[in-house]
Amino acid sequence: MLLAIDSGNTNTVFAIHDGSRWRAQWRAATYAPRTADEHAVWLSQLMAMEGIEFSKLTACVVSTVVPQSLFHLRNLARRYLKVEPLVVGEAGVRTGVPVRLDRPEEVGADRLVTAAGARKLVPEGAILIVDSGTATTFDVVAADGAFEGGVIAPGYNLSLQALHEAAAKLPRIEIRKPSSVIGKSTVPAMQSGVFWGYVELIDGLIARITEEYGQKMTVLGTGGVASLFEGACRRIDRFEPDLTITGLLEIWRRNTS
Repeated sequence: MLLAIDSGNTNTVFAIHDGSRWRAQWRAATYAPRTADEHAVWLSQLMAMEGIEFSKLTACVVSTVVPQSLFHLRNLARRYLKVEPLVVGEAGVRTGVPVRLDRPEEVGADRLVTAAGARKLVPEGAILIVDSGTATTFDVVAADGAFEGGVIAPGYNLSLQALHEAAAKLPRIEIRKPSSVIGKSTVPAMQSGVFWGYVELIDGLIARITEEYGQKMTVLGTGGVASLFEGACRRIDRFEPDLTITGLLEIWRRNTS
């Protein structure tokens, strides 16, 4: 079985593939100092609930944008799986995603992984990936599978945090879709501003990107808070919550087949 790990700035996803399907996946808050042993204790308990034995894990693929986490995740694979993990972004690892940027080395592993996953799910034509996480990214994948750049905007949670921290009387609020655009009190007004502001940011940037690109594009939505915008964003064709682990599986297969 394959253990796929996607370590983002806010959350880390652990997923297990048995060769034919995803058996389980779990999400934990990213905490860079968390040791391999701590990861193993937490993961083994969740695996036991699914009837999966640790000894059945025979391979590991990792994508991370948190360099401090990689040391512990690598040790997790070495110590408990007895394997050397495949780390996306390291020398010699083939992603199948050519990078057409002025500075290719600046592309985060997470963006290459989602590009690989998108190409698997959408075999033909250009793709625009909207990934709503710590940052909201818009990534352009060409018809031939190449990564051609995109847009990086602050994420939904960062906007809520900034409102709370910069304005003394504004509280920390729940992430949710408001019942109306016009808020009748402070909390609904804040929720409306952030939620509908992000819906318009997403739809507006999709419109500008597709107009500038000049080709028909399939627009995929993904990311930790993507489900919040499902049904509200009019320009996203479909939501693919498992886009990242799909990409990790494809990259692992490309490097081991």
